[in-house]
Amino acid sequence: MSEQGAHAVIAGIEELLPVLRERAQEAEDARRIPDESIKALQETGFFKLLQPKPYGGYEADPVTFYTAVKLVASACGSTGWVASILGVHPWHLGLFEAQAQEDVWGGGAGSDGSAGPDTLISSSYAPMGKATVVEGGYRLSGKWSFSSGCGHATWVLLGAPAFDAEGNAVDFCTYLLPAADYAVDDVWDTVGLRGTGSNDILVEDVFVPKHRTLSFLLTSKLDTPGQQVNPGPLYRLPYGSVHPSTITAPIIGMAQGAYDAHVEHQRRRVRAAYAGEKSQEDPFAKVRIAEAASEIDAAWLQLTHNIDELYQLACRGEKLPFDTRLRVRRDQVRGTERAIAAIDRLFENSGGRALRTGTPIQRFWRDAHAGRVHAANDPERAYTMFGTGEFGLPVENAMV
Repeated sequence: MSEQGAHAVIAGIEELLPVLRERAQEAEDARRIPDESIKALQETGFFKLLQPKPYGGYEADPVTFYTAVKLVASACGSTGWVASILGVHPWHLGLFEAQAQEDVWGGGAGSDGSAGPDTLISSSYAPMGKATVVEGGYRLSGKWSFSSGCGHATWVLLGAPAFDAEGNAVDFCTYLLPAADYAVDDVWDTVGLRGTGSNDILVEDVFVPKHRTLSFLLTSKLDTPGQQVNPGPLYRLPYGSVHPSTITAPIIGMAQGAYDAHVEHQRRRVRAAYAGEKSQEDPFAKVRIAEAASEIDAAWLQLTHNIDELYQLACRGEKLPFDTRLRVRRDQVRGTERAIAAIDRLFENSGGRALRTGTPIQRFWRDAHAGRVHAANDPERAYTMFGTGEFGLPVENAMV
């Protein structure tokens, strides 16, 4: 993607932010992102950022994608979360066999007729189902939770172990299914990220052809069939770097949104408990703002620096060092921790009026803490992997 094209997408997102900010409560009340917001994001070209060029995508620098996510999340946490999740799936599909990409983007083989270059895909990667090897593919069944934005998608990516006829585990795969092959169970009712519509996906003994599956072992080895048709550097990046960063970027965006809302709130706030002192004259309030701003900046600088380092290596056709991949995961979870710490410092100093329903500060606080519990944000596991690597010991984890 040209630099001019990237600037055009970012500019389109920036113009959309006031509208997304106004719709934040609407998204929370409806427990899903308004269709108008998804359509507006599509019109900016956002969902094409990580999509392969042969199917109308931009194959953009991943930092452009994460920057756009951060901006959206700074206006509405739920919209930023869904945008990030739905937006990364074109990258993942680009790792699948060519026929799978044609099924979704080519407009040909979707059994529900929903296919084309603007198709949206949701996911649930946790191994909540079970697949059995059969001739030509797999039979898949199960129930998957937390499929963010699934109400806007017509395909889904699901994770599950695969077993042979004797019941022996033979692989762990991601399975690509059209909407006709699954049902959505509306169960999403939470205290945070309420607008994400992260409902359950139900699958009952569905046949998934082999070309619509991708071994996670091949994914972790950076040796996928999609790289034969999408040889660009974007598709040489590790899943364990790209996807976890997709979780942290919107949380940093939420921290930025909370920061902006807090600063504006403090400009007008008068503290009755302290004889009418203006908050903007409170030195302790200024200290908290400085601390929060530094935490947000540090989180963002590390995330973008690390991803850009991997991307530049891929652009030069060089090997991606394993220790760099470990550092990406270390700083990704640390980025989430920094963002949460920043929001907490601000929220603690926002006063009782910030607790009112509909105020942005409390919404960002709840949304960020909801995002924090995602499995990609488990700090101890990521830090343990990094420490293990530093000692020169083998790291037994595919999420790197």
